[in-house]
Parts: sequence; C-alpha cells; structure tokens
Amino acid sequence: MTVHPPSSVEAVVVPGSRRAAEARRRRGDELLSIGAVLTFLRDDFPEVTISKIRFLEAEGLVEPQRTPSGYRKFSSSDVERLAYVLRMQRDHYLPLRVIREHLDAMERGEAPPALPAPEARPGPLEEADRELVAASGAVPGVRLGRAELLAAAEAGEPELTEWESYGLVAPGTDGGFDGEALQVARLVAELGRYGLEPRHLRAMKAAADREVALVEQVVAPLRRHRNPQTRAHAEATARELATLSVRLHAAMVQAGLKARPGQ
Repeated sequence: MTVHPPSSVEAVVVPGSRRAAEARRRRGDELLSIGAVLTFLRDDFPEVTISKIRFLEAEGLVEPQRTPSGYRKFSSSDVERLAYVLRMQRDHYLPLRVIREHLDAMERGEAPPALPAPEARPGPLEEADRELVAASGAVPGVRLGRAELLAAAEAGEPELTEWESYGLVAPGTDGGFDGEALQVARLVAELGRYGLEPRHLRAMKAAADREVALVEQVVAPLRRHRNPQTRAHAEATARELATLSVRLHAAMVQAGLKARPGQ
C-alpha cells in the first residue's frame, strides 16, 4: 500500500464522517500525528483508541508515513481510510478481511462489493466466533459433563484432576465443560502422548493469560460504553483479536522451528 497524493484523497469516501470531511479539506496541510488523528476520529467514533489505530496499521489497512525518528504521520487519505474501516466494523460488523477487499476495490477505482442485506448479514459476534472457532479448533455449542469430557478426550479421571490443578482445564459454574475446554483437554492429552506433562504446559497457560490481558486492555474502553452497539462491537473485536493471536502464535512457532539448525 502506498500513501496517496492529495489529488487522490477522494478515492475513499466516508459519508457522514464530519471529522474525516474536515481532514479532507485540510489535504493540502501538514501530515497529522497519531494523536491528531485520534482527535479527528473520536467525533464520530468515541470508542477509538491509539491502540486500535496501531492495530489497524499492523493489519495493513493504513500505512502512514514515518519521520526519520520513527513517528507516524497520517495524510487525510489515511484518516478517511481509518474512518471507513471503523464505520464498516461498527455499522455493518464486517471482518477486517472483507473491509480490506472494499478498500482494495476503491483503490482500483471500482465500487466496493455490495453490503449483504440486513436479513442475511451475520450478527456482530457470529462472524468473529466462526473465525475464532476455525483458528482454535474448538467445538462450538457443546456442554459436557465430567464423564463425557473424559470420554471425548480419551483421558482418565487422574489426568483431568491434574489438568485442573495446573489451571489448564476448568469447569463452568454448573460443573460442565464447554467446547473450548474440550479442545484444550484433547490437545493436552495429545501432547501427553509425546511425553509433555501438564507441568510442562504452564508456560503456555501463562502466555495465554497474558494475551487475554492484552485483548482486555484493548476492548475495555468499548465495554464501558453506554451504547449497546458499541459494547457488542467490543465482543466482536475481542474475538477478532483472539483469532489473530492464535494465528500469530502458530506462525511464530512454525518460524521458530524452521530457524533451528538442521531444519
């Protein structure tokens, strides 16, 4: 992606975005810092944060210029792209990969793909849940008792008790286990067949807890918002970040193994 010159700033139009329109009128002025961009966007998107802007940059949805000292500098076109992404997430619950297709089409001078009809469009959590389930391998919509979990994971009671003691698997308040717990149990059991014991997996659990805390840090301002739509967007964002975290972990493990001598 390249930063568009001022003459092409209308390539991405964000109807109804007052701050983005102001940024468009300023297209001949100086580039904006990330703090100034945040000020522009918050008029229409009060839940946006600097972390969110950086996340969208990391996802390749915007590519600001960099000063020699490394500071981001955003053009008015960058601001409009960000506003478009935020609007599509908030109003239409589109995942980032679909929004990227819209932006790519508009960069080519084409009309973006038509938005799905309201009756066909998934809810804010449905799409994010599907992606997270696909990335993690969890079994959605299940509720198992203790004996059922043991049978599904092909494990014994002593093993499950040990997993629980290390915090790897935990029942719900009703004593049952959900699809995520089932997938964890299966994976822990499978790793055990290679000689990896629960005590060896504490580092993975600690890393997962840190990732959860990081996601919570990003979505906490959205969850505190009074607008129910914004709170629903927070849940979808949390699942999207979790999906990216799962994929990143897998990619880094694979990259690390390839970097080993003899690989």
